[in-house]
Amino acid sequence: MVRSTIGLIEHFSCIIKFIKADTGRATSVKQSHGALGDLASSLLAFLLLLDGGMFAPSSPPTGLLERVFRYIDLHQDEFVQLPDGQTLPVPPIILAELGNDPKKPTVCFYGHLDVQPARREDGWLTDPYTLTEVDGKLYGRGTTDNKGPVLAWINAVSTFRALDEDLPVNIKFVIEGMEEAGSLALEELVQKEKAGFFSSVDYVVISDNLWLSRTKPALTYGTRGNSYFSVEVKCRDQDFHSGTFGGILNEPMADLVALLGSLVDSSGRILIPGIYDHVAPLTEEEKRTYEAIDLDLEEYQNSSRVKKFLFDTKEELLMHLWRYPSLSIHGVEGAFDKPGAKTVIPGRVIGKFSIRLVPHMNTSVVEKQVKQHLDHIFSKRNSSNQMTVSMTLGLQPWVADVGDKQYLAAKRAIKTVFGTEPDVIRDGSTIPIARTFQDTIQKSVLLLPLGAADDGEHAQNEKINRWNYIEGSKLFAAFFLEMAKLHSPWQEPSSLDLTY
Repeated sequence: MVRSTIGLIEHFSCIIKFIKADTGRATSVKQSHGALGDLASSLLAFLLLLDGGMFAPSSPPTGLLERVFRYIDLHQDEFVQLPDGQTLPVPPIILAELGNDPKKPTVCFYGHLDVQPARREDGWLTDPYTLTEVDGKLYGRGTTDNKGPVLAWINAVSTFRALDEDLPVNIKFVIEGMEEAGSLALEELVQKEKAGFFSSVDYVVISDNLWLSRTKPALTYGTRGNSYFSVEVKCRDQDFHSGTFGGILNEPMADLVALLGSLVDSSGRILIPGIYDHVAPLTEEEKRTYEAIDLDLEEYQNSSRVKKFLFDTKEELLMHLWRYPSLSIHGVEGAFDKPGAKTVIPGRVIGKFSIRLVPHMNTSVVEKQVKQHLDHIFSKRNSSNQMTVSMTLGLQPWVADVGDKQYLAAKRAIKTVFGTEPDVIRDGSTIPIARTFQDTIQKSVLLLPLGAADDGEHAQNEKINRWNYIEGSKLFAAFFLEMAKLHSPWQEPSSLDLTY
């Protein structure tokens, strides 16, 4: 591990900016080959310390190093203290670049290293934070979302360096640690660095979603947005005894159940008036794209461990996953949910639900429609309780132009590595940074997933197949070469084969 890490450091000479979200200050560190020895030595000592090694300095430090060591000694209690609920600074976002040849295209890769919580007792078959390989599957939290794809991109870059080959493209990295918490401060950073770090970016690649199947690769050109709502019904802050108060007051839970039950019917259709008014109409051209996608509906249903879907055809299912809105009810806060019997009437409950948005829906319009609908339903109940509706998250949908050069480059790279044409798909989930990049820096954004449909992102026993991970590293390397070809001045636009 130590040798490979130092080797990777020696291959990279880049500028890394650590952006402090709370101050907006940026510190640049130029890593030249002359400084790599010191950096590698420091990293080696750190890694050995993690393995249990303890080293004493060969001679007392002097100058700046002495001051640094003294400061650390004086503040060691602060470094040891646990968070204990206080507010902490947002982790830095790392920007890095490798190469600035104006004759080459510049490709920016986005990834994140934070993960969803995981505990062995939640149903994991292995320790979620120890990478474990079983039958060609690499199990561990973050293997497919998103550490595996991030490492695959680094593998592709470092392979060119290891072979003493010039990188076909200029590379930029955006690596964050707050994606699972809503990418705090990332949009602000992109805005701030629009004329700086991102000014030379030609294309953006994100690998933070999955294939539609377990075996066939895919390109993704669109995601749904998300409006997340909470609806609170309150009688008082204190709960009631059902024997003492049952039957003589408007129970908040009964009001909330009625409100949540008014949102969607048993066929999945949203019942909020006007919600479908701004959905983009279905064209014949778009309809053909669903027909061309290779999806075995029975296999998809079996792998999902679902008895029956709401729709019986591949085309209907895909359209309701990708190009129509959906409403999901997520839970109730304040209600009794423990094992056993408790005869309590909650005095205050909060229902949580979200609506996945599609082009050309708008979050502010949806917010107004939802509030008007719930106000109407609540007024009909003549309840003495108080109701409050709030939209806690509003993210717009994203759709890219599949005619952009990098989509052709990715398609060719997939054919080279996997020997097949990819599915060209949308994703029913939300990846906010795709829309942020596209709107802010006005550059093409591509989602190029590596993981299989059964990887289980966010679930117990998350994994990425070794085959997907290794072939995915090759895919990124092939993508670099294809991008370089398409960027050449003699490449004629008419040669772009964009059929699917």
